[in-house]
Amino acid sequence: MTRQINVGGVLIGGGAPVTVQSMCDTDTRDVEATLAQIKRLHAAGCEIVRVAVPDTEAAEALARIVKGSPLPVVADVHFDHKLAVRAAENGAAKVRVNPGNIGSKERVREVVKTCSERKIPIRIGVNGGSVKRGLIEKHGLREAMLLSGLEQAATLEDMGFTDICLSFKASNVPDTVAVNRLAAAKTDIPLHIGVTETGTSYQGIIKSSAGIGALLLGGVGDTIRVSLTAPPEEEVRAALALLKAVGLRKGGIEVISCPTCARKGFDVYTVANQVEKRLSQLSTVNCQLSTVKVAIMGCAVNGPGEAREADVGVAPDGNGQAVLFRKGEVMGSVNEAEIVDVLVGETRKLMEGLTT
Repeated sequence: MTRQINVGGVLIGGGAPVTVQSMCDTDTRDVEATLAQIKRLHAAGCEIVRVAVPDTEAAEALARIVKGSPLPVVADVHFDHKLAVRAAENGAAKVRVNPGNIGSKERVREVVKTCSERKIPIRIGVNGGSVKRGLIEKHGLREAMLLSGLEQAATLEDMGFTDICLSFKASNVPDTVAVNRLAAAKTDIPLHIGVTETGTSYQGIIKSSAGIGALLLGGVGDTIRVSLTAPPEEEVRAALALLKAVGLRKGGIEVISCPTCARKGFDVYTVANQVEKRLSQLSTVNCQLSTVKVAIMGCAVNGPGEAREADVGVAPDGNGQAVLFRKGEVMGSVNEAEIVDVLVGETRKLMEGLTT
């Protein structure tokens, strides 16, 4: 088990639930826009948010962002140790730095001192593309990433600072999985995991699910970010779905739909997409601990019997309509044109009946 850190009240590592992070794509100097996005991320289920701190103006804006944010705010700093110090002074819940690119040990010590006084953790981020070429040529990418991160962590620990999180991210799945497994075997520092530079939603979700899922199923990883070339809210929704898929999270709404085939009695593809879109707009505050399963089945073969665990669902009845069922029990029939409205309405009723 890893050691535990506290990020603005959110625990990471030490047996705490795996948490979901994302990063704002707004200009941090635009406080209103950044807070608006943070609030959307919070509503989507994000638990920790990171913002870029590229200059002094952004570091000063951080104070107002932290004050108005419903989430712990992590300051992402590169090259300038003074920005990391100022971000910590302005209330950042965690500071993300690469000690290797912010200068001398004296400068690193300044950051450590400020964070230590305020009990602010430091995340050391190692990306495959930023590791020194000479180190890669000598050890190979995976070992070079590992050595880089562990050496930087040792620098902080030698200064008496142990409130650390590590991340090792490459742009491909095999390297990411391998280096994180190596890290988990070498250190008890909690790991922030993810695959970087994955691309747009379709490709990015596949690569992230393969990499993050493999690690989580092997017991590696304490907090995650699904990095996508997409609005950050999509990262959060993908991360939550991933955690549910590997059995580490419950709650919310799960849509089950069968693959399309010649047996389908109605347009499953269109109905499933419309239902998912409508349900994604519902608040899941009343079902944080319970999952509401909604099934859209295309034929009698995959009908109420196979989807008997669904809380509510539909399947063709063979007479041009669809049967509505709950937990495998048929409740009545609906016209195809009414399926989406009926399923959304029934789901809403189920959610209103749940307590957190």
